[in-house]
Amino acid sequence: MFGYIITNAESLPKERQERFRGFYCGLCRRLRLRYGLVGSTTLSFDMTFLAVLLNALYEPDETEACERCVPHPFKAHDYVDTEVMDYVADMNVALAYHKCLDNWLDDRSVLSLSEAKLLKSAYRKVSGLYPQKCAAIERWLDDIHVMERSGLQAIDPPVNATGRLLGELFVYRDDVWADTLREVGDGLGRFIYLMDAWDDLPEDMKRKRYNPLKGYARRADYDAFCQSALMLSVADATRAFELLPIVRDADILRNILYSGVWSKYALIRNKRESGKKEKEHAGSL
Repeated sequence: MFGYIITNAESLPKERQERFRGFYCGLCRRLRLRYGLVGSTTLSFDMTFLAVLLNALYEPDETEACERCVPHPFKAHDYVDTEVMDYVADMNVALAYHKCLDNWLDDRSVLSLSEAKLLKSAYRKVSGLYPQKCAAIERWLDDIHVMERSGLQAIDPPVNATGRLLGELFVYRDDVWADTLREVGDGLGRFIYLMDAWDDLPEDMKRKRYNPLKGYARRADYDAFCQSALMLSVADATRAFELLPIVRDADILRNILYSGVWSKYALIRNKRESGKKEKEHAGSL
């Protein structure tokens, strides 16, 4: 799960794409400074979006600089640093830690268990700083595991639970913008869970793993149903976003919300349609 909140590079000018990349590198740098190299391996585009969003809303002072790093030792790259990075890095680590534990429970992935052990002390630090946020993540995973064990074949409960979780993590301060940020995160959280389930369904059916969309896949309007649900989730997020008084980097954020989030959807759908046509062609020979 996660990794669907990205830019549409084709419709974003190069200099603006580089601006987003500066936040991506800035978050990577902050993860490394706070939690070492293992912290930087948890970097995600979803949390980069949150960094851009919070920075745009609260407009703190920024530092723009250039450096080499372990992943890019030969060529220096620009990065953006801002006070929101610590919070976003901490939420990134907390999510990554529990994602590794979830992978271990679901697939008995030894690699994920090893990564979780490496992140344990980092998560303990985050939990001490943000006990309510970490408790929300733990409750969310507990709820998801209960649904999985029961074999629940209804999409709304896990989708809504993930929306509530990301909504909580999007709230940086308890202020006038908290509820609106929560709505942005809620819509994106629902989109992420549904996209992940839709993306994984063929493999989950093949490997007989839990996926709440299995019962819907037999519907004649399955694809249209999923697309409509995805569109409604993003619409809720964008509707809330437009209530925020954002000027800085608004073009990047809109690129992601109105276009970028659909990049992987289009890629996956085109690949599936191409595969279907190839099978139909082979069957006609």
